[in-house]
Amino acid sequence: MTQVSRNNLAIYDDVASQWWSDDIRWVRTLKNMVPGRLAWFDRAIDWPGKAVLDLGCAGGFMAEALDDRGATVTGIDPASEAITAARAHAEQGGRTIRYDVGVGEALPYEDACFDAVVCVDVLEHVQDLQKVMAEVARVLKPGGLFLFDTINRNPLARFAVITMAEDVLRLLPKGTHDPEMFITPAELTTAMTRAGLHPGPMTGLGPRGITRRGDFVFGRLPGRAIIYMGTARKPAAT
Repeated sequence: MTQVSRNNLAIYDDVASQWWSDDIRWVRTLKNMVPGRLAWFDRAIDWPGKAVLDLGCAGGFMAEALDDRGATVTGIDPASEAITAARAHAEQGGRTIRYDVGVGEALPYEDACFDAVVCVDVLEHVQDLQKVMAEVARVLKPGGLFLFDTINRNPLARFAVITMAEDVLRLLPKGTHDPEMFITPAELTTAMTRAGLHPGPMTGLGPRGITRRGDFVFGRLPGRAIIYMGTARKPAAT
């Protein structure tokens, strides 16, 4: 039996040329998650005029949604082909989003330059969570906000994300995730606190309906057993 390679980040470059085509089901799934995330994030921040970093932006779904809300957006991702696709789509739409290739453990930005950092579908893929949290805290302005979602680590999350989403329903390519890299809310809270961030409330995120095309519609859920999202704030300057 062939061993599946886990945490396979090459998938984002592999489909970069079709990122905005709506032809690939798992890419549509990622796109469909954005409104559900923002419906909750919008309650925590007024976006217009804010300098926002989309950390792990892939082909630009969240970055363009933030641009639509009036934020000044920078996106960064290690997938260079996905970044190329994001830049092309932004230019086609007359957007002024800045896109960079890079990783969360070593952000190429000055200290205290962003009002908010948005990081979705990313933390469960990074090589060093604590370094990423330290970099997020460094680039946030005093009083700035970190908004995130990630996947919990427990048997239910492993069944839902690996067995069902990857193996059965094929909502994601096999090998997208390594369940050993999933993060419990307690672990993430500790990492954020060590970086000097003050964690805020967390809530669940998951399917809330199905489109006519058979794709899931996502939104807030009360349980945090599988996907959870939340916020943390950098203390204001004294």
